[in-house]
Amino acid sequence: MAEDTATQALPMRLFRGVQDRRHAKELQQQLELIEAELTEHLRFASPVADAPARYLMEAGGKRIRPMLTLLTSELGDGPNEQVRRAAQAIEMTHLASLYHDDVMDDAKLRRGVPAAQTVWSNSVAILAGDLLFARASTLVSGMGEEAILLQARTFERLCLGQLHETVGPQEGDEPIAHYIQVLADKTGALIATAARMGVMFGGAPAEYADPVMEYGERIGVAFQLIDDVIDLSPKKEQTGKRAGTDLRAGVATLPLLLLQQRAAAGDAADAELLRRIDAGVAAIREGADPGVLDPEVEELRAHDVTRETEATAHRWAEDAKAVLEVLPKTSVRRALERMADSIVNREG
Repeated sequence: MAEDTATQALPMRLFRGVQDRRHAKELQQQLELIEAELTEHLRFASPVADAPARYLMEAGGKRIRPMLTLLTSELGDGPNEQVRRAAQAIEMTHLASLYHDDVMDDAKLRRGVPAAQTVWSNSVAILAGDLLFARASTLVSGMGEEAILLQARTFERLCLGQLHETVGPQEGDEPIAHYIQVLADKTGALIATAARMGVMFGGAPAEYADPVMEYGERIGVAFQLIDDVIDLSPKKEQTGKRAGTDLRAGVATLPLLLLQQRAAAGDAADAELLRRIDAGVAAIREGADPGVLDPEVEELRAHDVTRETEATAHRWAEDAKAVLEVLPKTSVRRALERMADSIVNREG
């Protein structure tokens, strides 16, 4: 099942902490305006470019990044044209990265619909992502040197995160620490930038920029860690994909890394489960039905390592809320705290 549209996927409860219901509705309207403007920015005169470039945006999404930019702008004067422009550029950058990720991961589904490269081709999907990166850069180019530099550094981190994930830990790297850094770069960096740009263009005090950026990076890591748990969920109607998709593809998520750690420490039962998982992944790569790993997916879902992953995600969310202590105790801060909680308590 495809994800809901942005306005459905981001219920009013996440804006409820912002002063009053009327003000929350105004923010929701700003989010809808961002969505409409984003649609316009993703239009291309060439029909060959237009459909692929708009494909993933039209598939829906949670729009966490634009919402965060709106919220942090409320630490100052609130949303304005520059805030919305920044939010659109960030979401466009995020969408662009998804096209590239899906090609590199050979993903079949994204947001409950066929991945772009399965509809067109790897080359078209990569070029569609490049077009979105170009449009995002165009949006940021008129927003000043600080914004341009921030966007460039964020893009660099996205690329480094993907590169480090692709080549894997090197000699001397601790696998779990390496994995967390990949999450911080691939996901946390862009969410952090979303938070900072709200402060920058919403007229908020400059001393709030670093704390909200740290908050954004931490909830980004928490988001991905909960995704590791959700990947093992049997609730396909909520997740939009088969349970254990990452595991079947041989992706080393935190539950698997923790299992490897326990097996290396001498736990015989964990070593046997790991052996069966590795054998199943190898069989799938040779053309076996992905269902060959169903028993191992269920076993890993019920394993302590999955509970440990969930607890780790909650710790990152709590740490994110802790850095907000420097902000005034306002409804905006409460809304940011609620966002952190919502991210780790979701089921899809």
